[in-house]
Amino acid sequence: MIEVQNLTKYYKDFCAVDNISMTIRKGEILGLLGPNGAGKTTTLRMLTGYFRPSSGSITIKDYVMPEDNLKIKSLIGYLPESAPLYHNMLVYDYLEYVAKLKGIDDKEARYDRFLQLSDLCGLSAIMAKPIADLSKGLKQRVGLAHAMMTDPEILILDEPTSGLDPNQIAEIRNIIKTIGKEKTIIFSTHILSEAEATCDRIAIINNGRVVADDTTANLKQNAGRSSFIRLAIQGAQKNDVVDLLSGISEKLDISQVSENEKHILSFEIRCSDNTDFRSQIYLKIKETDWIIVEFQKESQALEKIFRELTREEK
Repeated sequence: MIEVQNLTKYYKDFCAVDNISMTIRKGEILGLLGPNGAGKTTTLRMLTGYFRPSSGSITIKDYVMPEDNLKIKSLIGYLPESAPLYHNMLVYDYLEYVAKLKGIDDKEARYDRFLQLSDLCGLSAIMAKPIADLSKGLKQRVGLAHAMMTDPEILILDEPTSGLDPNQIAEIRNIIKTIGKEKTIIFSTHILSEAEATCDRIAIINNGRVVADDTTANLKQNAGRSSFIRLAIQGAQKNDVVDLLSGISEKLDISQVSENEKHILSFEIRCSDNTDFRSQIYLKIKETDWIIVEFQKESQALEKIFRELTREEK
């Protein structure tokens, strides 16, 4: 569906996007993650044809940028981080204005499309309200309706949940997942849990380069330290626990996380090659009079993978 090869963008001497290549399949929801200034927005603007790359190529279906820019733009619905809304207009009037700009001249066709978008984006109760009176979450819904007006094959969303409260985030996430059943969607976000819950695939960008590109499950599996053992013990001293468990293997990395008012020590235990040492750890502790309060293996959270990848690439 979308093929990006060696995409690079310079602002004078500053390289904002550095030799990015990726393939985005039809019907896929791709989450673009990265810290501020990583190059996410610049990448999205190049995909929409708003920015011309310094080098590299973008192919969408059988069309190539910039030669087929107008044809490509007809395939894409784009919602920037700040939705371009006219706040002095009613929602219905604004959508009608957008529809006419998009070439939907037939009044009945416009009305039918408004009904579809109203149902999809949850706008029926606010059609007669001024956009200025809407919450940010509702404004984002109107922006989504704008981007979806011509029923595009591809939807590109730049930080669609930025600044929203948890309920609004959940609403936008549900809309994206519903749209994603029929469309190809690319959206950037800082909210890692949203990417994990919504996306088929995640690409992490740092300093203008893609440092990871895979499903959430594969990212966790293939990360350098993809899992750890969480252990909580009562009736022990920190140094005694570390000394005892370190004797099992030099591959173990043992760090204390906390100690509560009941003197329960919490540890994270990692292994350099992901070997599962739980049985050996249990047998060692069984030889003591310590009480095991918690003992489980956990996958490395996406947040930790994100921090490690972006920190390593700085």
